[in-house]
Amino acid sequence: MPACTRRALLAATLGATASSLLWPGAAYAQKYPERPVKLTVGFPPGSGPDVVARLIGQKLAELLGQSVVVDNRAGAGGQIATQSVAKSPPDGYSLLLAEVGSISIAPPAFSKLPYDPLRELQVLTEVVRSDFLLVVPANSPHRTLAEFMNAHKGSKERVNFGTFGAGTPGHFGAELLGAAGNFPVEAVHYRNTGDAVSAIAKGEVAAAFVSTALGAAQVKGGTMRALASTAAARVPQLPDVPTFTEAGIQGIDVSAWFAFFVPTGTPQPIAELLARQLVAAVQSPDVKQKLIEAGFSVTGTSTEEARRMVAAEAPRWAEIVRRTGFKGD
Repeated sequence: MPACTRRALLAATLGATASSLLWPGAAYAQKYPERPVKLTVGFPPGSGPDVVARLIGQKLAELLGQSVVVDNRAGAGGQIATQSVAKSPPDGYSLLLAEVGSISIAPPAFSKLPYDPLRELQVLTEVVRSDFLLVVPANSPHRTLAEFMNAHKGSKERVNFGTFGAGTPGHFGAELLGAAGNFPVEAVHYRNTGDAVSAIAKGEVAAAFVSTALGAAQVKGGTMRALASTAAARVPQLPDVPTFTEAGIQGIDVSAWFAFFVPTGTPQPIAELLARQLVAAVQSPDVKQKLIEAGFSVTGTSTEEARRMVAAEAPRWAEIVRRTGFKGD
């Protein structure tokens, strides 16, 4: 063998050896994924987050060439699912679709949170956002936000608001609205979406904040009436519903974001691959259109943008929690 060829071969071998020593999982990453990836979501089948998980998960499976299995672990406003992934091996096979509640709201609201989202999880990309609607039962006497606020302003009697869990954006929306209208709020927490929707439709609660993705269909179906939206502009699905700003009430900023996370320590090449393919999945024309039709705003940010967003949300929600005085335990 010529000397130059031997030197080139030796250099290549030493380079590969050095790379393996720097990061032993390099060869492992080249084979990834070798088995199905589990995508955990903290809400039940049929809910808005579940729709996001399944639409993106199906496309992600096509891009990865491997199955993506959606695991619904509903309860505690997404905290059960978040804890599950936070404690999972950082091998790229545990993926979490999380939202603002379990990541940014829970730490200041719950002193005994069984996970640390900023330490145990790393964000890959923010994929969608969802605004909220203030809804009342279809048979409510209040047809506008002004009527609702005037009916309860200064009242000593608590106004029942249905929520999808303590410490969720909808819960804080109710507390902030009560503060704006000078009336006390009684939050009625439901364990699942179906029970909450049923309670609103039957008039068991006076009002609720529900995601646009969920509420738009219910309003069109005649089971609820929407009084206002937390969006910056009127939502296309409900053009007759004013925003809170249009109605003269500021500070009801409880929009929710959804982002994908993996356990901290997941090999960087795998995390980068997942981030790229997740953005490609959510930006694919068919998935993007279905998400928009479902009431979501599609984002698909870079990992660095997602990191900045999560970092900024922590102090913002800490201040909201402080203002409302809420403590989950």
